[in-house]
Amino acid sequence: MPLSASITAAALLLSMPTAKQDRFAYPESKRLDLVEKLHGIEIPDPYRWLEDPDDAETQDWIAAQNKLTFGYLAAIPARKPIGERLTKLWNYERFSTPFKRADKYFWFKNDGLQAQSVLYWAPSLKAKPKVLIDPNKLSEDGTVALSGSEVSEDGKYLAYSVSSGGSDWQEWRVRSVATGKDLKDVVRWSKFSGASWTHDGKGFFYSRYDEPPKGKELESSNYYHKLYYHRLGTPQSKDTLVYQRKDQKEWGFDGTVTDDGRYLIVSVWHGTNPENRVFYKDLKRKNAKVIELLPVADAAYGFVGNDGPVFWFLTDLKAPLRRLIAIDIRKPDRKHWKTVIPTSKDTLESVSAVGGKLVAGYLRDASARIAVFSKAGKLEREVKLPGLGSAGGFGGKWTDDETFYWFTSFSYPVTVFRYDLKSFQSSSVFVPKVQFDPEKYETKQVFYRSKDGTRVPMFLTHKKGIALDGSNPTLLYGYGGFQIPLTPGFSVANLVWMEMGGVFAMANLRGGGEYGKSWHDAGRLKNKQNVFDDFFAAAQWLVANRYTDSGKLAIHGGSNGGLLVGACITQRPELFGAALCDVGVLDMLRFHKWTIGWAWVSDYGSPDKKPDFEVLRKYSPYHNLKEGSRYPATLISTGDHDDRVYPAHSFKFAAALQRAQAGEAPVLIRIETRAGHGAGKPTQKIIDEIADQFSFLVKNLGVELPDSFGK
Repeated sequence: MPLSASITAAALLLSMPTAKQDRFAYPESKRLDLVEKLHGIEIPDPYRWLEDPDDAETQDWIAAQNKLTFGYLAAIPARKPIGERLTKLWNYERFSTPFKRADKYFWFKNDGLQAQSVLYWAPSLKAKPKVLIDPNKLSEDGTVALSGSEVSEDGKYLAYSVSSGGSDWQEWRVRSVATGKDLKDVVRWSKFSGASWTHDGKGFFYSRYDEPPKGKELESSNYYHKLYYHRLGTPQSKDTLVYQRKDQKEWGFDGTVTDDGRYLIVSVWHGTNPENRVFYKDLKRKNAKVIELLPVADAAYGFVGNDGPVFWFLTDLKAPLRRLIAIDIRKPDRKHWKTVIPTSKDTLESVSAVGGKLVAGYLRDASARIAVFSKAGKLEREVKLPGLGSAGGFGGKWTDDETFYWFTSFSYPVTVFRYDLKSFQSSSVFVPKVQFDPEKYETKQVFYRSKDGTRVPMFLTHKKGIALDGSNPTLLYGYGGFQIPLTPGFSVANLVWMEMGGVFAMANLRGGGEYGKSWHDAGRLKNKQNVFDDFFAAAQWLVANRYTDSGKLAIHGGSNGGLLVGACITQRPELFGAALCDVGVLDMLRFHKWTIGWAWVSDYGSPDKKPDFEVLRKYSPYHNLKEGSRYPATLISTGDHDDRVYPAHSFKFAAALQRAQAGEAPVLIRIETRAGHGAGKPTQKIIDEIADQFSFLVKNLGVELPDSFGK
C-alpha cells in the first residue's frame, strides 16, 4: 500500500514550558499542530520545521541549544582535566599499513595531534619519506579531509578526493608524485566512490551522481549513480560514461580494475543490502560491452581477484558464514562454479589475493584469525597474532612477496607488521608509543543470554583489581546493524575512561556481522527488536554480576548505534543512568526521504509499506517518547553538515525529549559546526567531543576522578 499523507492542520503553536523545563531553562521549541495520516494512522510531527537546517528559526534554535549545552559542559570541573588527559595520550604517532606501487611505498602517518593524517612515500620503508599530500594545508580549521586516494600502477600519479565539513560529497584531483603538484584535472559530485586506474596510467574510473539543486546539496536524495572514466588532461565534461541504469534509480556502481589490468569489475549495489550483482568489461577488447556475470542479487559477492579468466568471489551463497568460490568467465554457468575455501565454523570476513596466496581473515567469537591458503585452497599456514584482537590489511599484488597488516586490541595500540609470504614470518614495521602501562588493564569476553535465549558475546575491559560491588561507572557500547561486526580495538577515549575508574563494555548484538548472514538477519527488518533486547540483556548482566548498577550505567552508540540508544531509552529508561546518542537515525518514518536514507530499507524496511511501517512505528525513538516519563541524562550529538544521517533526526528528537522529560536529568544536544557523520573529523574536534561526553557522564553518573588521574 503506498504511503498516503494528509496534513490535518498546519497552525504554528508555541510549546508551553513544563515545570521541569522552567527549572532547567531549555530553549523554547516551537510546536506545529501537524498531523500526518500514514496507512490510516494519524502521526503527529510537531517539530517538522526543524528539518530545514538553513531556516532562520532553525539556526536560532541551534544557537540557543548550543549555548545551553556548551555552558553546562564548561561549568563541569572535570571537563578541563579530562580534556588535558585526552590530549596528552592522543599525542602519539599513528601509521597506516603501507602499500606498494612500482618502486615506491606509500603510507599515512599522523604525528599525534595533527587534524588529518599525512600521506608519505619513499623508495623503501627505511628511506627518508617525502610528503605527497598534507590535508592539514587544505583548510585553516582542518575540516577539509582526504576522503579517497589511489596511486597509479606506475607510481607516477595520485588520484585523491577531498570532502569538506564532513560531507560525503567528494571532489577528485590528480597529483604528480615526483613533483608533488596538482594537475589541472578536477572531478566533482562524486559520492560513495573510489578511483581505479587503468594500467596505462592514462585515467581512472569513478562514480558520481548528477549535480544536486543549488542549496540542497546536503538534503536531496541521491539517485541514479553512474560509472565514468576520466582521462588525464581532459575536462570532466568529456568523461566517458561507462555504465548507468536509467531503469534502476537506486543502483550504485563501484568500478575496480583487476590486478592484471585486463578487466573492469563492476560491483552493483542496492543501498546497504548485502546482496549484490557483479558485471565486468574486457578492457583489452575495443568497444567491449559490460557483461552481466552475476545478474541476480541472490547473495553477497565480493570480488577478491583473478587468475586470468578465473574470478574469485567471497560469498554467502548457501554459506551463511561465507566461502570463497571460483567462476571461470568462459563457462559462467553455476554448475561450473567451484568452492576454493569452504565454509567453516568461523565467519570468513575477508580474503585477499596477494603473493600467489589467498589470505583469509576469519572472526571467531568477534576476534581475528588469519589463515594463508594456496590458490587451490590448501591451508598452508596460520598467521600468529599477538593475542585476542582485530587484524586487517594483507593487501598487495599477486606478484608481491610481501604484504602488510595491522593488529590491535583494547590495550594494544594499532601496530603495523610486514608478513613475508615465502617464509611466513611477521616483523614489526610501525610500533606506536603510547604513554600508558597495558599491564594495568585486563580484557575478558563473556557470554550472556538475551530475552529469547540467544547466546550473545560481550567484551569487558577495565583496570585490574576492580571491586565487583556494583559501584563502577560503566559505559556500554553497541551497534547491531548492517552486518558490521564490532571487534576489539585500541582507543585513547576508552583508556581515559578506564583511568577514570570506568568499565568499558562492548556487546556484539544481533544485526551485526560477527556470526555471518544469519546473525545479521536476526537483527534486521521485523527482527530489529532483537537488537534492543540484546542490549537490555547486556545491561542487566552487568548489573546482575555487580560490575555496576543502573544509576552508574551509561550507553553509547552512533548512527545505527544512535538509533539503538534512542530506542533503548524510550523503551527501558529506568535501566540506564545516562545515554550518549551520536548522529542517530531517530525518525524511522521519514529516514528514507533524505540523502542516502532510502538505501537503509534493507535493514529497517520501508515506511511506505504497511507491514514495515507497523514495525518501525513501534520502536521509532522520535515517535515513542511519552510526556511525563523520567528519562536518563541524555547528550545527543550531531553535525550540521551530516549528509549521511540528516541532522534533523537529532534536532527533532532533542526537542521532543526535552519536552517529554519529567525527571531531573538533563537532555542536551551538542551540534558541531563544519562537521558531518564522523569521517574526516579533525583530531581536536574529536578530542573536544569526547571530553564533553565524559564530563557529562562524570556529572550525571556521580563519578569522582581518582587522585591518580592524569598523573
